[in-house]
Amino acid sequence: MSLTNAPDPAIRQAVVQQDLKSVMHPIVQHKALETKQMVVTGGQGSTVFDADGTSYLDAMAGLWCVNIGYGRTELADVAAEQMRQLSYFPHTAMNLPAAGLADKINGLMGGGYHTYFVNSGSEANEAGFKIARQYMKHEYPAEYRFKTISRYFAYHGTTLATLDAGGMGERKAKFEPFSGDFVHVAHPYCYRCPFGLTYPSCGLACVKNMETTILGEGPETVAEVIVEPIMSGVGVAVPPDEYLPEVENLCRKYGILLHVDEVINGFGRTGKMFAHQHYGVSPDIIAIAKGISSAYLPIAATVVKNNVFDSFYGDTAENRQVGQVNTYGGHPAAAAVALRNIEILEAERLTERSAEIGAYLLDGLTTLKRHMIVGDVRGKGLLLGVELVKDRTTKEPVTPAQIAAVVEFCRDNGLLVGRGGGGRRYGNTITLCPPLVITRTECDRIVETLDRALATLDLG
Repeated sequence: MSLTNAPDPAIRQAVVQQDLKSVMHPIVQHKALETKQMVVTGGQGSTVFDADGTSYLDAMAGLWCVNIGYGRTELADVAAEQMRQLSYFPHTAMNLPAAGLADKINGLMGGGYHTYFVNSGSEANEAGFKIARQYMKHEYPAEYRFKTISRYFAYHGTTLATLDAGGMGERKAKFEPFSGDFVHVAHPYCYRCPFGLTYPSCGLACVKNMETTILGEGPETVAEVIVEPIMSGVGVAVPPDEYLPEVENLCRKYGILLHVDEVINGFGRTGKMFAHQHYGVSPDIIAIAKGISSAYLPIAATVVKNNVFDSFYGDTAENRQVGQVNTYGGHPAAAAVALRNIEILEAERLTERSAEIGAYLLDGLTTLKRHMIVGDVRGKGLLLGVELVKDRTTKEPVTPAQIAAVVEFCRDNGLLVGRGGGGRRYGNTITLCPPLVITRTECDRIVETLDRALATLDLG
C-alpha cells in the first residue's frame, strides 16, 4: 500500500485505521484524532499535501526544521548513494561524510571548533550538559561545578535533563521531581519584562538577575549557562542586542561555559547562519539540529570550542575521553545528506534570503496591529511571532480557546501556523517559521489568512 498526492479515500481510511490501532502520537490527544485526521502524503517547496488532495502552506517548516523546503530529490539521491557505499559503522571509527560535515560546521562557526554527532536537538543539549560537567571535573578538580543556569520559559528538549533545563512548568509537571541541577533565572522577554521595566532604561535587569543567581549559588558550583539566542517556544522572544554579549561577559568573569542552543535558530533561520552570530559572541558549546539536514534525515551535533576539546585530549590511561556514546552519531548517510543540505543553503543564498524575506513578512505582519487583539509583532529573519492579547494596556493574554481558534481557522484555510508553547500563561503567540524558500506571494497569503482569522476574534 502506498500513498501519492492524488486522493484515494480507500487507502486513506486504511492508514487511519492502522494508525488509530497501533500508533502513539506526541503532543496531540488521540481522542481528537478519532474525529479529525491529517494524513500527509507529500510536499514541495513550502507546501505539503494530504490524502484528501488538500494542499497547505506550511508556515512552520514541519517542526521548525525544513529549512530548504520539501521535495528536494537530490537529498534522496545522496542518501541512497551513501547507503550503497557504507550504510553504517560506529563513529568510534572515522567516515568520510561525517569528517566532511564536521569540517564544514567548523568553517561556518568561524573556525576553532570540534563536532560531536548525535540524532536530535534534545540529545545535542544533553551531550552538552555532560561535556560541560566532565570538562569542569578536568579543569577544576578541587571544585564541584555541576549546575546549569537556564531561563524560565526556555525550551531545550524532551529528555529529563533538557526538560529540567527548560523553564516551561506545564511541560515538566508530569515528570517531576527533577534533580535540581538546573537553576532558572529571568528571561529576556521585553514585551513582558519579568521586572516590569522598559528597555533600555531597565539596564538589562535580566542579566543582573543572572549574575545575582550565579553569586547566590556560588560560581564554584556552576558549570555553564545555556541560552537560546532567540527564545522560540515562549513565542519568539528577541532579546536586546547587548543581552547575549553581556551574558558571555558573565561567563568569562566567573569561569563558566557559555552553551548556546541553536537547534531552531541555526542554519539561516534568523538571517545569519547561526543566531549567535548576530551578536558577536563566541560560545563554548553549541547545540545544532533541525536545519542541519532540513529534517531529511535525523542528525544533530554538539559543537565545542577547541579549548574545551583540548580538555578531553590525552593518553588513554588518563581516561579523559568523552564519556558519552551515541549509536547512530556520525551516521554516514545522515551526514552526507546534511552536508548536501548545507551546500544548497549556501548555493541558493537562503540565509540572505531569510533576512530579506523575513523583513518583508515582518512588515506585513505589523499591519495586523490594526486588530486590537494584536499586542506585539516581533522576529528576526524567518522566525516570527504575533502575540495576541485581550487588552493592550494590561497585556492579558487571549484564552487557549481563542488562540486555538486562530490556528484552526488558518488550517481550515490551507495555512499551517504554530502557537507559543509557554502553556496557559504564555501560549498566546502565533509562531511562524516557514521554509527559507518561501516566496513573497506566499508571505502575503500568510498575512491575508491571519488577517481574516483575527477578524473573527477581534475584541476591539
